[in-house]
Amino acid sequence: MTGVCGCCGALRPRYKRLVDNIFPEDPEDGLVKANMEKLTFYALSAPEKLDRIGAYLSERLSRDVARHRYGYVCIAMEALDQLLMACHCQSINLFVESFLKMVRKLLESDKPNLQILGTNSFVKFANIEEDTPSYHRSYDFFVSRFSEMCHSGYEDPDIRTKIRMAGIRGLQGVVRKTVNDELQANIWDPQHMDKIVPSLLFNLQTADSRSPSPLQVSSEKEKESPVELTERCFRELLGRAAYTHIKNAVTPVLMHLDNHSLWEGKTFAVRCFKIIMYSIQSQHSHLVMQQLLGHLDANSRSSAPVRAGIVEVLLEAAAIAASGSVGPTVLEVFNTLLRHLRLSVDNELSGAYELTEEGSKVIQEHEERQLQEAVIRTIGSFANTLPTYQRSEVMLFIMGKIPIPGVHPILPNGSGPEGNRMIQVMLLKSLRQVTSGFQTTNMLTALPSAFLEPLLCVSLLETPELRLLVLQILVSLIDRHHNTHHFSCISIISDTSVLKLKLDKCSRQDNLFMKKHAQHLYRHIYLCCEEASSAHTHFHTLYTLLALLSIELANEEVLIDLIRLALALQDLAVSGEECLPVFNRCAIHALCAAYLNLISQLTTVPSFCQHVHEVIEVRQKEAAHLLPEDVFIDDPRLPASLEHTQECVLFVQSKIVEALGGSGYNAEKLATPYVPLNIDEDRLSKRKSVGETISLQVEVESRNSPEKEERTPAEEITFQTLKSAIVDSEGMEEAERARRRQVVEKFQKAPFEEIAAHCGARATMLQSKLNQIFEITIRPPPSPSGSLPASSTSSYAQAPPPRSVPVYEMKFPDLCVY
Repeated sequence: MTGVCGCCGALRPRYKRLVDNIFPEDPEDGLVKANMEKLTFYALSAPEKLDRIGAYLSERLSRDVARHRYGYVCIAMEALDQLLMACHCQSINLFVESFLKMVRKLLESDKPNLQILGTNSFVKFANIEEDTPSYHRSYDFFVSRFSEMCHSGYEDPDIRTKIRMAGIRGLQGVVRKTVNDELQANIWDPQHMDKIVPSLLFNLQTADSRSPSPLQVSSEKEKESPVELTERCFRELLGRAAYTHIKNAVTPVLMHLDNHSLWEGKTFAVRCFKIIMYSIQSQHSHLVMQQLLGHLDANSRSSAPVRAGIVEVLLEAAAIAASGSVGPTVLEVFNTLLRHLRLSVDNELSGAYELTEEGSKVIQEHEERQLQEAVIRTIGSFANTLPTYQRSEVMLFIMGKIPIPGVHPILPNGSGPEGNRMIQVMLLKSLRQVTSGFQTTNMLTALPSAFLEPLLCVSLLETPELRLLVLQILVSLIDRHHNTHHFSCISIISDTSVLKLKLDKCSRQDNLFMKKHAQHLYRHIYLCCEEASSAHTHFHTLYTLLALLSIELANEEVLIDLIRLALALQDLAVSGEECLPVFNRCAIHALCAAYLNLISQLTTVPSFCQHVHEVIEVRQKEAAHLLPEDVFIDDPRLPASLEHTQECVLFVQSKIVEALGGSGYNAEKLATPYVPLNIDEDRLSKRKSVGETISLQVEVESRNSPEKEERTPAEEITFQTLKSAIVDSEGMEEAERARRRQVVEKFQKAPFEEIAAHCGARATMLQSKLNQIFEITIRPPPSPSGSLPASSTSSYAQAPPPRSVPVYEMKFPDLCVY
């Protein structure tokens, strides 16, 4: 009977007859729509027959594929698509299995048209939201096959492009179908991501056209280029990534860039990570940064262009991520970048680094320099995303890494002085990037002693580049109202009102800061001018620093000190004791003229302004080489020497004192010449305060001792005594400095036990001296009984006066004690 039913159409099952009726005699006529509507109605009316309909369609499609009747194959897939879109019953799962079986059959074909047809059907299926979950469906084949299609190497370029685009759309469909379905195999597993992500990057890389702007939307999908489709699919994939999926999504990107040597070009790597940073959720940005930093560590032995490419990607990504780029481990980020900066310096000095397979490879110096500049820019980019308090911590952290003799340890490697100098320069450049644009309302917190003192110690080193970097860092930190651009060049400003300076009243915190650190800053400025290696840029930055101090942090006392400093610099240039070149002496004169012209207008004292204006006019006529317009040019015309500088071209301290004193300023302090503060001697003198106290106590004891009956006559002071003191003062000062250096070295290098024993001995000696002084100066009252000790009057007459019993040694009756 089974054979009879197969031959007689009337006896066949109804669902088979309905399926057969949708196929026309000529496949070019297409699907019979009327019969298709009947089949759809039957499927909706009898959903239990849906799986049989799917199985029969699958059987017919397999037979047509085998017989190369591709017209009927297309009709069968169109019928399947319509049934799939119309039916959403509980029996849909069994029908989907038949559908996916047919799609797999098409994708396994070597005909491009069938592959594209199967992909399009799968994409339509992926857009359907199923009402019932599926527990046994697997998409592993589709991930592998679509990834393979993305790498298609078909000979015809048009067909190759169509196949690749079909593969991209197929991957997009797989992601949409599985990413939110907890019952499916996790699409974020490395086994799937290692296929999907490289396939997308391959198509993103091979196209030459740029991504369109968001306003340009293609009206026809067929005209969409593979790059546009790939980028859209990549963005969708990353946009669906949760916190735990970021690592699995980014790792294949890093591996793809490594395998295809795409870090060196930078352009494609930067483009990839821009897509990543713009697509993922902002709170996950720091995870990408951590992976990039870890990848940088893993490539520490790679060539400089590779590391520079990774750093450039970090730079661009940090700018996009803004405040979320650093994450919770702030100092670890900067520590990693500083470590690679130091490694680059070591590589540059050694000239080669060891590779695991290739042995030693010669390093190009310019490549390492490019890497160092990229790291420095990246440090600044990261710092710009931090709040003020964290940036202050980063500044202290970087300062602690700078090797400074006597303050911070020198590098333990064999790089020598040149290595230390290069590290100092690179770290100060990094610090300059961090302080750029730094805004704070409290200078005490922005420039604490732990930061400012080592920074100023660097300015005392011989390298001119280090001094310039220190000056630029100070300018960045002090300029809180963005006035630096007004002083882009040193010149005589006739009217400061045209500058439109942003002035603010000096706050209490600023006054405290200047009281604490002003003398250190003045000394730094003075010593920087003393250096013969200072160039045009040094004097320009010094002028900017002086101007900003006058604008940002100046009160009456600070203004007086700055004027005294300017006059002291003029005396330095006139005296010539430091053997400065003619250019430096002329530059100092020009610096003083420009600054006094500025500060005289800021003080608005007419007589002061008049005196400065008169001196400048005389210089314009008789000594133009003492003005900034003639000194700070490419080829200045300078005299052979400045030995015969006339007094009329100099600023006179007495006239300035008279002018400012008449306006209520402290004329007495202004008349006192400025002398640089010796910070090291001050520190040592503070350390010696205990010893000075001991000597004072010994002197008090000697004055109050009853045993001392005769006093040593005071030494007679004569002219010869004063002369010998002056002559011997230099040798005594040198010996005192040597002794103090020994004390400092002892406290820096001696073991803790030795220092503790030394301090304990001094404390014991101090206590004994104090006891002696108290015994001499403090007389306790007589004993409460008022009676003399039991002794005869004759013995009392011959014996010394008895010692009174102190109160703390008295023994009181029990009734008196409570």
